[in-house]
Amino acid sequence: MKQGGRIMRLNKEGLQDRQWWLDRGYQLPEYDREAVAKETKAHPVWIHFGVGNIFRAFMAEAAQKLLNQGLMGQGIIGAEGFDDEIIENVSRPCDDYSIAVTLCGDGSVKKSVTGSITRSLCLNRAKTGEFWQLEAVFSNPSLQMASFTITEKGYSLSRENALLPEVASDLKAGPKRSESYLGKVAALLYTRFKAGAYPLAMVSMDNCSHNGERLAHVMEVFAKGWEENGLADRGFYSYVCTSGKVTFPWTMIDKITPRPSDDVQKILEADGLEGMTPVVTKKHTYAAPYVNAEESQYLVIEDAFPAGRPPLEKAGIIFTDRATVELTEQMKVCTCLNPLHTALAIFGCLLGYEKICDEMKDEQLNALVRGIGYKEGLPAAADPGILKPVDFLDTVVDVRLPNPFMPDTPQRIATDTSQKLSIRFGGTIRAYMEDPGLDVHSLRLIPLVLAGWLRYLTGIDDKGNAMALSPDPVAKDIAPYVCGLEGQPAEMVMEKLSPVLKNTEIFGVDLFKAELAALVCQDFCAMNQGPGAVRQTLKDVLALAKEG
Repeated sequence: MKQGGRIMRLNKEGLQDRQWWLDRGYQLPEYDREAVAKETKAHPVWIHFGVGNIFRAFMAEAAQKLLNQGLMGQGIIGAEGFDDEIIENVSRPCDDYSIAVTLCGDGSVKKSVTGSITRSLCLNRAKTGEFWQLEAVFSNPSLQMASFTITEKGYSLSRENALLPEVASDLKAGPKRSESYLGKVAALLYTRFKAGAYPLAMVSMDNCSHNGERLAHVMEVFAKGWEENGLADRGFYSYVCTSGKVTFPWTMIDKITPRPSDDVQKILEADGLEGMTPVVTKKHTYAAPYVNAEESQYLVIEDAFPAGRPPLEKAGIIFTDRATVELTEQMKVCTCLNPLHTALAIFGCLLGYEKICDEMKDEQLNALVRGIGYKEGLPAAADPGILKPVDFLDTVVDVRLPNPFMPDTPQRIATDTSQKLSIRFGGTIRAYMEDPGLDVHSLRLIPLVLAGWLRYLTGIDDKGNAMALSPDPVAKDIAPYVCGLEGQPAEMVMEKLSPVLKNTEIFGVDLFKAELAALVCQDFCAMNQGPGAVRQTLKDVLALAKEG
């Protein structure tokens, strides 16, 4: 199984034998990592919050390209504020090295040892020494950017028009005792303000609409609240919100990075590597010393960096103005990828699929995503100029989603669906409501997906078996509305579902005002008639959509 019978580990000691890695096809760092780590500690330039898969597969790889070319002298400091186990049980045992495995559509596999993350810290006040180190990083004038991949829900401040308890508590506690994720980040920003009000770009790279605006709003709430409550010095709010010293560039990111694959683990172990077993943390995070990802990737960033930035355009990242970023993000998030992913996640779970690529072989599901993308999405999609929507969509449906070497699962993508629907479908629905050249009543497949999500929340698959739901912050709140309605009259179902269908936080629109509530309810009822009803409803609706 192992080449030459020799066992190797991913760490500083193991990488001293460079030839072992090169003989097995690994690309290796081509810089003096110890020197880079020393320079990073003395003069940090880039800190990133959220050390998950997409960060290690994309941003860390981009930094490595610059380091290899001598275009960057410092690495990235990784900070984790949600799950300390990722750092403690994955990053540190490997001396912050990781392996990026690229799974290409032609069946080839590329392997790269990434060393650009030179330091990892936990955003945890209980670990005083580490929090002090984070404060030192933010106090350093050399810091140019703090970037984030903390998921869409990481930017939430409220639910049902009420502040989340942890946010309300932080606003009263002040920057010295904040405990929420972004409350602690705001406290670090306050540390930078106190150190000299140095400039900084706060760059959300999360896969959500207007991500920079979301991050800016959260920081504004903390800065304003603390200053008004006398918990922060005067001038902090101005520093964050109006001085121009702190910016919140918008970004569009696109790269599929599934959970660590068992097949990839076997490839690495066959090379002779040990210690590759993925970790499932107490918070249900899947992490491993390796990340597996597709070859396609896009990152478009608003070029607003008051303290300067690394030349990441030389690593394939596109820098442009905010308007172009927004158009690119709308194209991808609202039309050409994310809605298709969500549709496959919902129906893949209901129909018992375990891989997205297998779903694309399903006649109905393939037709569903093509209909959502080409027929219902593209008419409302804007053209950003730097990427053509139809070309982007062609790559998604013909190359990326069917890639059999991408072990992505509908169950993973179904995570936090309630936080995604308003962005992935709400914008298109609003466009159809507001554009005189579009007719909201022509939408047939998007309402089916929304109904499919409600059907999914019943926890029963299309065979009638109990089905585990992916984590979602509001699933337990919605479940009472959708359960126990099998065989009930449509009028009763509509009345029961009414509060949900009006929820603009979930759907982005009031589905009654959009005149789609009845259709969503109709499809939900049709899919809730017992085993096989989901499949039959798919066939029936697709047939109607084709005729229309």
